[in-house]
Amino acid sequence: MFNPNNVVRNNIRNLKPYSSARDEFKGEANIFLDANENSLGSPLLKWYNRYPDPMQWKIKQKLSVIKQVPVDQIFLGNGSDEPIDLLFRCFCEPGVDEVIVFPPTYGMYEVSANINNVHLSKVPLTKEFQLDLEALESAIKPHSKIIWICSPNNPSGNSIDRQDIEMVLNNFDGLVVVDEAYINFSRQKSLVTDLADYPNLVVLQTLSKAWGLAGLRVGMAFASSEIIGYLNKVKPPYNISEPVQELALKALDEIGQVNDMILQLVDARKQLELDFVKSPQVVKVYPSDANFLLVEFTQARAMYDYLVGKGIVVRDRSNVLLCDNCLRITVGTDAENLKLVDAINSFQ
Repeated sequence: MFNPNNVVRNNIRNLKPYSSARDEFKGEANIFLDANENSLGSPLLKWYNRYPDPMQWKIKQKLSVIKQVPVDQIFLGNGSDEPIDLLFRCFCEPGVDEVIVFPPTYGMYEVSANINNVHLSKVPLTKEFQLDLEALESAIKPHSKIIWICSPNNPSGNSIDRQDIEMVLNNFDGLVVVDEAYINFSRQKSLVTDLADYPNLVVLQTLSKAWGLAGLRVGMAFASSEIIGYLNKVKPPYNISEPVQELALKALDEIGQVNDMILQLVDARKQLELDFVKSPQVVKVYPSDANFLLVEFTQARAMYDYLVGKGIVVRDRSNVLLCDNCLRITVGTDAENLKLVDAINSFQ
């Protein structure tokens, strides 16, 4: 049976975390003189003179109901990038341990590995953008600590085969992190529902995509209470600000509207795909379970420059493995999508 205590770094296991004033106080009070805050408040925003809840309990309680996950199995970070970084810092010994990624994939895994001086082993996806399990088996070494899987994958947009992910979970002694930033747009069920079956599973999600709150920077990690406990040990005391917590709480009350937006974006994605395949400039549109499409063009770079000239910015992925001549295009509003399609069709 996987035990995170056997994988975590020794110094993190023994770490005594910083204890903030609000961590130490439990209960109700009217006068707070414990945290050296400015009791007179700010001239502009008097109600933000107090430190926020360091553990974001109200948000986690709402998420617990929405995701059907116990509160102590939820971590909130400053975007998903914070839990990504903390997983390296908690479980990978710099200069000793290594992690495995499957390019093409989200670039922050490699950036965080380099920042934390952790060796990164690359096992390319197949031409169908699926896991190569045989190559993965050969890549796993005694010091392999984390396997990073992005599903739906960025930049390809497809979901990774669930049985393949389960195969990895069942046969790897380290952490398996499944980044589900785009899961709300997918036909595949979230792995959050399987946390009890896989003690080595960490699932990342975000309020940036389907919830439309990229500017708030709220990422979520779901894992065993032991893994979440280590992340809480290492995180900064007040990593989610008070206004962000307030806005996130309000947003979580709007599940119905969010679901309506998801359906609208998926329909728009399907329409974009139909429009793209009609264009002589398009070679292929890859299947997507996200809010974007990976599109192969006859001249991707020329098309990118042409669109920029029209005031339309997409993402050139031509220099990424398996994405030759490809642009990654986010689904926009109906008006934006119409202008995009017209611009592509006017390219000479």
